[in-house]
Amino acid sequence: MITTDICIVGAGPVGLFAVFEAGLLKMRCHLIDALPQVGGQLSEIYPKKPIYDIPGYPTVLAGELVDNLMAQIAPFNPTFTLGERVEELEKLEDGSFVVKTNMGTEVVAKVVVIAGGLGCFEPRKPELNNLEQYENKGVSYMILDPEKYRNKKVMLAGGGDSALDWAIYLSEITEELTLVHRNESFRGAVDSSEKVAELAQKGKIRLLLSSNLHELHGNGVLHGVSVMDKQKQITTYDTDYLIPLFGLSPKLGPIENWGLQLDKSAIEVNVEDYSTNVPGVFAIGDINTYPGKLKLILCGFHEAALMAQSAFRYVYPEQKLSFKYTTVNGVHAF
Repeated sequence: MITTDICIVGAGPVGLFAVFEAGLLKMRCHLIDALPQVGGQLSEIYPKKPIYDIPGYPTVLAGELVDNLMAQIAPFNPTFTLGERVEELEKLEDGSFVVKTNMGTEVVAKVVVIAGGLGCFEPRKPELNNLEQYENKGVSYMILDPEKYRNKKVMLAGGGDSALDWAIYLSEITEELTLVHRNESFRGAVDSSEKVAELAQKGKIRLLLSSNLHELHGNGVLHGVSVMDKQKQITTYDTDYLIPLFGLSPKLGPIENWGLQLDKSAIEVNVEDYSTNVPGVFAIGDINTYPGKLKLILCGFHEAALMAQSAFRYVYPEQKLSFKYTTVNGVHAF
């Protein structure tokens, strides 16, 4: 069981910056995210996309912003649980909370901050009749440990940055790698597309364009995948693992059952401190809603700063909060 001051649900840019603001007030943070890495959408969907509305940066790549945020919070030593989805929230008699994940991890915290962006991300799945039968038995939607696929026959499906980046990486460790994409051209970065084409020419990737997944084969465990090409011809390939990378669909998920006041799929908050109707639970970033709400990263940063001040008063009601500028004594002095 993990014990901390603040449990932050969501390790996107707003969740990461909340660690900084909490750290200035000497509050410890533990972050949980369903994705296998920090950064939320910035890391998973468009790491190479330029962002233009971060103060002080005329332009910054999404992945670079995540790296900078991680460097900024490093002095406060946050801890992380990644690749696990938050399922339950239980309030204890002393006012603290127990946050439980789908993998059995439990975090005890005095305050819970929901910074889940647009919600928890669920993979977009291919339309295959027997798909569920092979989930976690050869079919997966995220790559948590690339070493799992060393010397295996792996099929990736997709045409975005994630599919291209993993194809390039896995081509060096798999016995056989196939990349299936329904179109003739990729949606991802040009440089990555060119690298994949080059690897295909060298025989390190079997590239199946204008093709679709058709059927899965196996006996309890995946052994093969049939693919249909544009001429409607069906070919079956020996496959140990199928990894469809069709992107992620945001959903509020189990948070809907936490007794929070909702407006459609967003959490209503008090604009004074971004608290919810449940004392001790705050919501910041795209997952919250209030009059005049703008879904911008910089607005989430502002919400994180005000939330941290209120969270401190909630955790330490007997202490006087003395706000200081970081330029006075520096971050390491707090």
